Amino acid sequence: MSAPAIPAHLAEAKPRRVSLRALEWTNFFLADVQAGLGPFVAAYLAALGWQAGAVGRALTFGGVMTVVLQTPAGWVVDRAPHKRLILVAGTVVLALGAVLLATDGAASKIYAAQGLIGIAGPFLGPTIAAITMGVAGPKLFDCQFGRNQAFNAAGNLFAAAVIALVSQQLGNRAIFVCAAALTLPTIAAVLLIRKDDIDLDLARGASSQKDRPASADISIFSLARDRVLLAFLACALLFHLANAAMLPQLGELLARGSARAAAPFMSACVAITQLVLLLTAAYVGRLANQRGRKWLLLFGYAALPVRAVLYTVFHAVAALLAVQILDGIANSIFGVVSILVIADRTRGSGRFNLAQGALATAVGLGAAFSNTLGGILMERSGYRVSFLALGAVAALAFLLLLFLVPETGQPTHASIQDA
Repeated sequence: MSAPAIPAHLAEAKPRRVSLRALEWTNFFLADVQAGLGPFVAAYLAALGWQAGAVGRALTFGGVMTVVLQTPAGWVVDRAPHKRLILVAGTVVLALGAVLLATDGAASKIYAAQGLIGIAGPFLGPTIAAITMGVAGPKLFDCQFGRNQAFNAAGNLFAAAVIALVSQQLGNRAIFVCAAALTLPTIAAVLLIRKDDIDLDLARGASSQKDRPASADISIFSLARDRVLLAFLACALLFHLANAAMLPQLGELLARGSARAAAPFMSACVAITQLVLLLTAAYVGRLANQRGRKWLLLFGYAALPVRAVLYTVFHAVAALLAVQILDGIANSIFGVVSILVIADRTRGSGRFNLAQGALATAVGLGAAFSNTLGGILMERSGYRVSFLALGAVAALAFLLLLFLVPETGQPTHASIQDA
């Protein structure tokens, strides 16, 4: 007697879960790589004697590269059939940038490294989200994307501990050697995601051909006329114009007093932020799935001006580290819910990743000019004025979100266990 046939949906369930787990570990290891190329760069350059304005200009250069490529990168991700290859190639480029940072600190090499990092970055976030949508589907996307962000936070937390140890034992340049080495497990995790588990139509925000013929993509001009989407992009730009410079400014401030203490302090700041992300990101995804988006976003945006003011009130290291809890809350909410809003506004359009690219452009533009603005304000008026000015920008972002962006989600009760 032959064994009974296994239903197709049950036969596919296990390999699909394997791909989702591999996707989560990709987020973990990729975060390890990117952590060593983030706020530590500002503290590293300050410790080498770079002035605040010069640090800001170097970071801005990489940010400008990112801004230029973000939206085109989203278009490429929508069209590319080999999404895993994009992740592998981007990771290799990040490794090359890390190697350059680990050399002698010459301006030409720092700018070249920032250029490579700026080129790779625009492709990574949209591709991760596209693969998540392609594997999990729209119903489970909220919960799975929250889990991805939790693994990303765990990776950042792990990297912060490793970087603190390495910088103390081997010096600040060793941070970037570690970042380059961590590209190997990142690539291994990417290759464990099964290509056949990625529905390419769902991955770009269109209808799945497994269920029905895919809908035609809407035009880019139609997407550009979405007033809610445009208002949300403006809010995202202002949020990161206020947010991006705050942590690097703290690192620069400490590096001028004690160069050896800079990296451990930045590690502690990143560790606190990422611990909050680790503990909250998956919950934020579930909560947004069940209760909607806007109230969560307003809560996250409100944390930013409060954080800016507290930086001017507290001076003890322990108090400044405690303030990083607010950074974790704000970034956890924005990191998860902003992509959910984009998914809401583009569902069925076939332009999910293009819109993600537009969001990343707004984020990158805000972050790049935040570093320049912060550097100028610090040089001319000091850290207190700089933090307060950034806090005022954050308050404006909150008001725009409150009055111009409605609720975009349709609450459900989906669970990632349904995958």
